[in-house]
Amino acid sequence: MRSIAKSELIINEDGSIYHLNLKPGDIATTIITVGDPDRVQEVSKHFDTIEFKAHKREFKTHTGTFKGKRITVISTGIGTDNIDIVFNELDALVNIDFNTRTIKKQHTALNFIRIGTSGAIQRNIPIDSFLISETAIGFDSLLHFYDTKNLLDHSFSDALKTHCNWNPLNASPYVVSASKQLLLDFNDTLFVRGCTVTNVGFYGPQGRVLRLKTKDENLHARLGSFEYQGVKITNLEMETSGIYGLALLLGHQAISLNAILANRATHTFSDTPNKTVARLITTTLNIIANSV
Repeated sequence: MRSIAKSELIINEDGSIYHLNLKPGDIATTIITVGDPDRVQEVSKHFDTIEFKAHKREFKTHTGTFKGKRITVISTGIGTDNIDIVFNELDALVNIDFNTRTIKKQHTALNFIRIGTSGAIQRNIPIDSFLISETAIGFDSLLHFYDTKNLLDHSFSDALKTHCNWNPLNASPYVVSASKQLLLDFNDTLFVRGCTVTNVGFYGPQGRVLRLKTKDENLHARLGSFEYQGVKITNLEMETSGIYGLALLLGHQAISLNAILANRATHTFSDTPNKTVARLITTTLNIIANSV
């Protein structure tokens, strides 16, 4: 069996993986991802026990138990470039033997649940509501660097590019779906079902204008008016497409839960963003304890 080179799988002197500073055994098979490192403790403060803590760069990790369920919560930072690091290294912790540098014969599947914030682009999606991303559209280029084969919905992305008169200088959008099993586990009336665009930035790529003019002033409106086989784009954020794509490629399950703090169509923002995120955290933990 092929041994993975030291330049490809980088292991620190203490036996931990390069960026995350985690060792095999430090993580649970159920993993909550959050963007902000400060949000990790907002999740783990609900744990009954905390057995492990680590923090390196923007990657902060707590592993513990909630109602008897072992859970890891880890911060990813913002963007799919960080998702590429986090998901490959978490997978390596359970599916690569660090002593022999070989892939294990028995695959371990992880359940990833993203708790994040997002802005809606449809008027009918209320501020402070919760949204599950059934589908994600990536405006980044991450998955194009991997062998995706039949993973992506090319008809969907082709229809979007035509509708938006897509600039060929931009990365070609890709479309990927959430875990069907986790969608069933989170089949709660509290959640709106949606189609999420993952952007490569917070300002220009999401149509926000401060002092810089965007190249396509109509992109935001075109995204809001797009529809494919009854599916409309509901919200914008910055990680979900990478999470879904890498989870599927690596044989894991993933779902993205969004606290809707802004509505771009109505130009409004939540008056109580922290309370909304806190409600999403407790809701998610209870569903995990009972289902996942």
